[in-house]
Formats: sequence, C-alpha cells, structure tokens
Amino acid sequence: MGMNRYIRFDWAAKYMLRNKADFAIFEGLVSVLVNDKVTIVELLDTESNKETKDDKYNRVDIKAKNSKGEIILVEIQQTREHDYLQRMIYGVAKAITEHISGGHPYKEVKKVFSINIIYFDLGQGDDYLYHGQATLTGVHTSDRLVLTDYERENLEMLTPEQVFPEYYVIRVNEFDKETINGWLEEWMDYLKNERIRPDTTAPGLQEARQRLNVMMMSDAERKQYEHDLDTMVRDTDVMKTQLLEAEIKGRKKGERDKAFESARRMKADGMPSELIAKYTGLDIETINSL
Repeated sequence: MGMNRYIRFDWAAKYMLRNKADFAIFEGLVSVLVNDKVTIVELLDTESNKETKDDKYNRVDIKAKNSKGEIILVEIQQTREHDYLQRMIYGVAKAITEHISGGHPYKEVKKVFSINIIYFDLGQGDDYLYHGQATLTGVHTSDRLVLTDYERENLEMLTPEQVFPEYYVIRVNEFDKETINGWLEEWMDYLKNERIRPDTTAPGLQEARQRLNVMMMSDAERKQYEHDLDTMVRDTDVMKTQLLEAEIKGRKKGERDKAFESARRMKADGMPSELIAKYTGLDIETINSL
C-alpha cells in the first residue's frame, strides 16, 4: 500500500469529515467550483447522515452555510437514479423552505448552491462540469432584467442572480485528463483517481493530503473502509447488470413489436404465412393468430 493512496472523498465526507477542522477541505472544493472564496460556518443536519446498520453506501449529502449565510448542498451520488434532476430541484426547494423563519419569510430566502458530484452517467455531453442558473431574459428584446436602485437598497442585493439557485453537475467518470492543469483539474483527479500531488496548492487538497492518507487510518478504520469499498463495487456491479438486463429486455421487446407490426402488414397485403415467418422470424401459429 503506497504512501500516496488517499481515501475516497465520498467515503471520507460521509464517515470522517464532520468536524470544524475539516471544513477547509469542503471550503476548498466549493471555492474552486464556484470561483469564489467560500468559508463554511457550519454543517447543517441532514436526514441522510443518520447512519443505520443497513445504510446503503451510495449517497452522501453535505449541507453547509457559507459566511454570507448562503446554503451549499453537496450531493455525492454513486449509483444511477433516473429522476436525479428532479431530486436536485427538490433538494434546493427543501433547503430554502427549511431555513426561512417566520415574520419576513421572503426576505429570509437565501441563495442555494446545489453541487452534485455524480459517479454515474447523467445525460449526454462532452464536459465533466456543467453549471447553470436561471436568468430573466427579455423574450423580445433579449436584455436581462435587473433591479432598480430602490429595489437594490430594499432587497439588499444587486442582481436577481444573487438569490436564484446555482446548479453544478460534476460527472466524475467523464474526467480523463492525464496532464493536470489548475486547481479544478487537481480536484477532479482526486475525486476520480484518489490522487493528490505532493506539491499541490489547490485549496482544500493540502488539508486532504494531511487528513485523508490511507496510511494514517487506524486498523479498524481501514478495515471498515476496505469493506465499504468492496460493498460499493459489488452494489455498483449489480446495478450495472440490472440496467444492462433491462436494456436488453427492452430492445428484445422493441424488436418483437416491430416483427408483429411487419407481419400484420404483410398479412394484410395477402402474403402467405410461410413467407411472413421466413422474413419476420415469428412462428406460423403466431402469424395465423394475428
């Protein structure tokens, strides 16, 4: 076991990085992603951090508050979820409503950063990092709606973007650069390959090197870690097999439906059943019953 082996970020986030001393690691990742200095004030309680014996090791979520009081959601998802985009929206909506206090509810609305680190293929695209935010654009004029001086003063914000949520989707498997340039790529290299350069200056990764070296784990911790990794790999394989089986089943059904459709047309055109069977692969009994 080499000295340069580092604990997977998703596992560390779930089981280790819960103390204030570890905030620097999250701060580094988020700062690099949002391109702004982020200071995490506290980690907020979330349902999924309550560990149970049968806790499936496939999802982690971190909910934090930065120095501006804005909410940062970091979701790390191991296995495919077909409705993941809807869950992103739901998570943001829930975070906003949870942190509104009575009295002046709307003024209390805080901006939410939804950061999604996913280890399965979501959508199609050439990049490993996608970012988006709603902007209000003139349908006819293409200009962007901005606030008046009066609104800026009363709402204590400069632009609508200061309150609209921002979404980041990090498709870890799509990152395949061998030559690493810049802090973002260094973070991606760690997320995908558990590698950290000894001379790194990337925010958060210096601290991760100190804290997340596999060699620094106690025997019990390392045993648990190896066990969880095995379980996760097994679960992911099972999931992949199920997806493949479903895909093949779907394809076969599609092919069979097409054959039935062709047979019906041929029959309507008066073609003999023997010939239809030859071209469609369906048996004569099935063709006669159509």
